Amino acid sequence: MQDIETDFLVVGSGVAGLRSAIELAKHGRVHVITKDIPTESSTEYAQGGVAVAMSDDDEVAIHFEDTIKAGDGLCREEAVSVLVKEGPDRIIELIDWGAQFDKKDSSLSFTLEAAHSRKRILHSKGDSTGQEIMRVLINKVKALDNVSKIPFCTAIDLLMCDNSCCGLLAVTKEGLLLIKAKGVIITTGGACQIYSRTTNPAVSTGDGMAMAYRAGAILEDMEFVQFHPTVLYSPKAPQFLLSEAMRGEGAILRDINKEAFMSKYHPKAELAPRDIVARAIVSQLVKTKAKHVYLDLTHLDGNFIKDRFPRIYNTCLKYDLDITKELIPVSPAAHYFMGGIKTDLFGATNIERLFSAGETACTGVHGANRLASNSLLEGLVYGYRSALKASEMIKNEHPKELTVNLKSFSVYNESEITEIRSRLKRLMWEYVGLIRCEKSLTKAKEELSEWSDLADSIFIQRPGIELRNMIIVANLIVQSALMRKGSVGAHYRSDFKQRGDDWQIHISLSREK
Repeated sequence: MQDIETDFLVVGSGVAGLRSAIELAKHGRVHVITKDIPTESSTEYAQGGVAVAMSDDDEVAIHFEDTIKAGDGLCREEAVSVLVKEGPDRIIELIDWGAQFDKKDSSLSFTLEAAHSRKRILHSKGDSTGQEIMRVLINKVKALDNVSKIPFCTAIDLLMCDNSCCGLLAVTKEGLLLIKAKGVIITTGGACQIYSRTTNPAVSTGDGMAMAYRAGAILEDMEFVQFHPTVLYSPKAPQFLLSEAMRGEGAILRDINKEAFMSKYHPKAELAPRDIVARAIVSQLVKTKAKHVYLDLTHLDGNFIKDRFPRIYNTCLKYDLDITKELIPVSPAAHYFMGGIKTDLFGATNIERLFSAGETACTGVHGANRLASNSLLEGLVYGYRSALKASEMIKNEHPKELTVNLKSFSVYNESEITEIRSRLKRLMWEYVGLIRCEKSLTKAKEELSEWSDLADSIFIQRPGIELRNMIIVANLIVQSALMRKGSVGAHYRSDFKQRGDDWQIHISLSREK
């Protein structure tokens, strides 16, 4: 077994992980591990842009209010305040490092997205904002001599010394890897691969959340899973996200009969919050007995569409769909976790020397329903803050003595793992999706219990490791969803349509020792 000793370990290489690593590099040696290539993260696929109050007609206070409103009463105001106040500094920093955001004449160009009351969405090359941010952060990291990157490295479990995180056990192509660290920051993204229909890349299997839970960390708000309303629906095409910004630019949702319907569900129609738009689409699908609705841009100028959404236009064209002339078949898909590892405003968890940032973490900034395009900003702001706190806490510390008692590893037939993963994804989509109830959640709980042995197993192959983590995260969502007997934000119970008693509580879960 290979052994590495470092000052800081960052698990994950999306926007939060890379921003953390850049700051940590000022204070010691940093290792960044990722289970695929460094660019394979949800950041890379972020199309819409990054929300920030920097335009002439915008204010931090207005961004704050829009975020609070979208969060449906469950945002932590102090976390939102940090996000919107520090956001401009992080964006200016990116620009100083070479980020090329779209401009109109010589000024930054801002666009509108659902639930925003101002045009505050910065974008790059129309719909490739995530790619541009990743390009800049990766180049910045490459210039730092004391940051080492380990790709194709799959985390197995956090290693603990009493209630302190001492490092991590992982597996690479060469075999087992033990990493001792003074501080660990988990930035592994979300877990929407537990659903059969999702916008997330294949790596988003909830690894960081599950590892932290097993180590004794508190997880919070796990019932709040956001479903993106408009995802390409075609048997011959991938589940490709069609940016919120398309509706911000005037795209209209039409049902299978080509009738516009959103004004029947919300005064803001297509610009209503995501959870409302997604449920409206589902309701319309039930009414019309259809599998998809349409997103219509054909009334907009064709050249404008090509210039504003080049990546979406070219991707759809590969599948014989010209979005300037044809209606786009769409339906909702699992997209983003509002919940995750509970942290304070500096990414600290209840476990000493363990931090988390980005979608893996839950600061409470998103409440029950994330405001569109706040995710990239969160990764930048809280990735930076987590690094500040981690570097401060480990001053003059040495890695603790670490003894690893390797338990017997489990071996499962690969085809069996593939089959169970597929069953899990269908189960979560059918019973724990956009609309839930006691009956569906109980059914999901019962079926998930059949795989409890897998959740307790230890694998050293990526498929088994991921399945173990997916089962744990799925159980946490079901448990939280059963406990919240009411409908708030992205969590909608057909048997408890009102908010219910004590609806403003945050549901916290931790492993019983």
